[in-house]
Amino acid sequence: MSLFAQKDECNFTSKSTKNINVGWQRLFRALFLVSIFLGFSLIISLVVGYRTLDFTLLRQDELARILFFELRLPRVLLAGILGASLGSVGACLQAFFRNPLAEPFTLGVSGGGTLGASLAIALGWGINLGGIPIVFVAAFAGAAGAAAVVYHLSRSGNTVMPGTLLLAGVVVNLIASAGVILIQYTADYTRALQILRWTIGTIDIVGFDRILYMFLFLLPGWFVLLVLSRDLHLMAMGEDSAASLGVNIRRCERLVYLASCLVVGIAVAEGGTIAFVGLIVPHGVRLIFGEDVRLVVPCSFIAGAGFLMLADSIARTVLGSVELPVGAVTAVVGGITFLGLLRRQRRLSAI
Repeated sequence: MSLFAQKDECNFTSKSTKNINVGWQRLFRALFLVSIFLGFSLIISLVVGYRTLDFTLLRQDELARILFFELRLPRVLLAGILGASLGSVGACLQAFFRNPLAEPFTLGVSGGGTLGASLAIALGWGINLGGIPIVFVAAFAGAAGAAAVVYHLSRSGNTVMPGTLLLAGVVVNLIASAGVILIQYTADYTRALQILRWTIGTIDIVGFDRILYMFLFLLPGWFVLLVLSRDLHLMAMGEDSAASLGVNIRRCERLVYLASCLVVGIAVAEGGTIAFVGLIVPHGVRLIFGEDVRLVVPCSFIAGAGFLMLADSIARTVLGSVELPVGAVTAVVGGITFLGLLRRQRRLSAI
């Protein structure tokens, strides 16, 4: 090998190492900043509520300890888990469909999960099968069915049509909502109220038992979505480019589909229809840290947890003694954001 060739190879290796180091530095910097946001959200959520919590009383006040460990802390953790799930799924779906308006609610996935969970509740399937709550299974099946319908309707050959994607998602949501209404109308009063809780999106939990059940199903889904962030980053630039760089497109599609349906199904089964978290959070992350999907997915995971914690804090305190469903808070904020993004996308398309 000539001296010039050796020199070029050394320069190439040095530049590659430098680019990798810069990428890791950007990732750690972004994760550090969103972790600060999560810590701030955690403290605020633990303190505020119908009764402001003073941490100094935990040692001597038995009522304060019960409030903290049995009610406040489980609720805040559940909000963080649901927010992380919806935020990361939204970031993955936007990269997967190459559409900035894609998220579990707009694609009908949340609606399908709600329909499945509502059917399980109406039929009295509150039992466990092999340790697995039937409501979880029904919600996953509903989310998977809705995602399959939207995916096949919006795909033409190797192309996903954005307009058809959103239209299919809206239609699937309408069908799912109609199905939930019919189920509520025919169910008895107690189960109809339980279904109503699912449809409005409410975080209400006592103790940690249900959180442990959720982790058994959510951890594999989270892991798959985070691991696939590199492939999704390449797919966001086009399937042909991703395939030329070694990405197994069909395998990636199946894994994203299954992991997203699993995570959204469990989130819906536990928290109901909490809309637009998967839309707001990834867009906020991209505005601050850029378009790199390898960075957007993990940051959306952490930022989603903090965002839903704050949204739940607002729902608990904005009307004083009256508690709002957190789904109503995220729907108001997310609906305005969605309209703004839709207007922006239409303006860019006209240029």
